[in-house]
Amino acid sequence: MDKDGLRIVYMGTPDFAVEPLKKLLKNSYNIVGVITNPDKPAGRGQKMQESAVKKFAVSHDLKILQPEKFRDETFLNELRDLQADLQIVAAFKMLPEVVWNMPKLGTFNLHASLLPQYRGAAPINWAIINGDPKTGVSTFFLTHDIDTGNVIYQEEVDINEDDNAGTIHDKLMHIGSDLVIKTVDSIIANNYPRINQKDLVKVDTKVKHAPKIFKNDCKIDWTKSIESIHNLIRGLSPYPASWTEISNEQETIQLKIFKTYKEVKDHNFEPGEIYTDEKTFLKVAVNDGFIQIKELQQAGKKRMDIHNFLRGFQGIKNYKFSTKAKL
Repeated sequence: MDKDGLRIVYMGTPDFAVEPLKKLLKNSYNIVGVITNPDKPAGRGQKMQESAVKKFAVSHDLKILQPEKFRDETFLNELRDLQADLQIVAAFKMLPEVVWNMPKLGTFNLHASLLPQYRGAAPINWAIINGDPKTGVSTFFLTHDIDTGNVIYQEEVDINEDDNAGTIHDKLMHIGSDLVIKTVDSIIANNYPRINQKDLVKVDTKVKHAPKIFKNDCKIDWTKSIESIHNLIRGLSPYPASWTEISNEQETIQLKIFKTYKEVKDHNFEPGEIYTDEKTFLKVAVNDGFIQIKELQQAGKKRMDIHNFLRGFQGIKNYKFSTKAKL
């Protein structure tokens, strides 16, 4: 089969899935349909919001399907009518076999990790939270169990000290887009690897998982090591964001923390105590040093840098960061 004759159905929802679709169109692949999540209400006004993939697909006059249920016969008939030879999935829901097994060339997924590491919903976040020095993207064929199919290609990316979930997301989004093109071209040529994920696990290497992140996972425990605290904060920045509480005798205030630096040094402070000049810096004492906060957001207010926060917050020295256990 040649490139012009290949009929592709593309499936995805968030920004991460837009870039591969954009790259496919730029390279003149035949996208016969786009599957994305149904519109849903969001924000204070609960206005109906379209997914990032839908907005892009609409702007390029692509056929769009938004099924509520994948096993719905109306949707399945519409999908069959597209006569796809290949389906591509990026940042989408788990699909039933009746969907992923429909095209003759199969369905492959772009996943934001070096499989079998970090199977699951939040691979970028967990790789940084766990302090990994690298991550990457993988393309693999879908099968019955989530994120377990044979790997086609992988590409590594270093996680630098100043990276957070946002910067790694963007790096993997662009590298992943190129990997999608490489994968499609190899499938057209019928010349590509199918690597069993078991063969990618090195001896004495633990396979880590990437489950969905809940609010309880995002609370900072200031009694932990300076590395684990710093990695949690950057692994959750900018979204969903780590959080903590400061309190004095009168009140407790919740804060989201977006950017920090770690300062390893000896001191006589208790974990959670504040060291600050109340103008230019705010440091939180931890067991092996200080976490210096650079960007944060007080509940009900805008995200801001530490200078603006301290300018508007009086008496910060009278507060302490909570060291209570997670919810």
